[in-house]
Amino acid sequence: MTSQNPHRAGRYIAQPTGYKAFHPAPLPPNPPIEIDAKLQAVLSTADRCLGRLDGSIQTLPNADLFIYMYVRKEAVLSSQIEGTQSSLQDVLAAEAKIFSPDRPRDVDEVVNYVNAMNHGLQRLESLPVSIRLIREIHEKLLDGVRGSHLTPGDLRTSQNWIGPFGCTLTEATFIPPPPHDVVKVLGEWETFVHADSDLPLLIRIGLAHAQFETIHPFLDGNGRVGRLLITFMLCDREVLLKPVLYLSYYFKKHRQEYYDLLQSVRDHGTWEKWLTFFLQGVAEVSQQATQSVRQVLVLREEHRKVITDVCGRAAGNGHRVLEYLFEHPIVSVNEIQKLIGTTYPAANDLVARLEEHGILHEFTGNVRNRRFMYRDFIGVFHDPSDDSTT
Repeated sequence: MTSQNPHRAGRYIAQPTGYKAFHPAPLPPNPPIEIDAKLQAVLSTADRCLGRLDGSIQTLPNADLFIYMYVRKEAVLSSQIEGTQSSLQDVLAAEAKIFSPDRPRDVDEVVNYVNAMNHGLQRLESLPVSIRLIREIHEKLLDGVRGSHLTPGDLRTSQNWIGPFGCTLTEATFIPPPPHDVVKVLGEWETFVHADSDLPLLIRIGLAHAQFETIHPFLDGNGRVGRLLITFMLCDREVLLKPVLYLSYYFKKHRQEYYDLLQSVRDHGTWEKWLTFFLQGVAEVSQQATQSVRQVLVLREEHRKVITDVCGRAAGNGHRVLEYLFEHPIVSVNEIQKLIGTTYPAANDLVARLEEHGILHEFTGNVRNRRFMYRDFIGVFHDPSDDSTT
């Protein structure tokens, strides 16, 4: 592989007040990325796993049944990297308007992440990955939550830095470009994203993600926006027909290595090491998501059979409820009544049957205003490292 080159990714430039900020070199790197046998093998595996995932999504009768929960899992994990405590169940409860005094206060940050993601995906239909799109999703991300005082949607006009909590500029681990360079270097980033190139797309996305995190164009939310952009770029280039690849699980699992490799790129120009790590993440997460798709298919067929066997004449309504649960995994009897258009006692009876046969689980313990969750489905997306979601 290319030997270390301290200026390959950019240079540290002294600023008038004494600190040194990093000025990234435009992409692609120079000397060019060396795709040796090891990197080529990892790239081939990542391409193959990603293609298998895209194909598996198309086997679902309705891909949105999977995407609804997968997006929320990503929102939880990406936000946890930034220090939030909310679990997947907390987010689902918040969206179902279940208010508990024990609910983490930062759940709104995760809900904002879902909204920012959905906004960005919708905007991709008419707007390419661009500075404008980035600013829009950043504004959604910080709307009314921690960091909302840090100019949501606006590129920074003051210096930021990366380091241990509470550290000062002089104690920082890394200082991104000075504010007067942000528009220029982000414009170069956008040019690279859309330029014709012989580099494989996954290599280009790996380069773009690392460069975005190095630029750090906002005062807050850079990590979350940067992780969203990976999926947006895959969808924008139609490598994925649906937004089903999110690397936050992998980055969270290998958090220190992730940070160390990004810093090594800046300090030593070790792009190939970073790309190997990134592509291994694409392969690993694609395999996990493909397995989750299979689990959803199996679960749906198992529960459709249970409903057919035990619900008699109400089986048709039972199947409607089941499909509804994939996008609303926490429900009330009133909600089911409105869905199937029957009397309250009939809806209550159907919910009781689904609860009796393990499809629904009441979790509030209330006599009134009971809520039921589709626990097996939520469990498919459970992060083993987060015991609070069980």
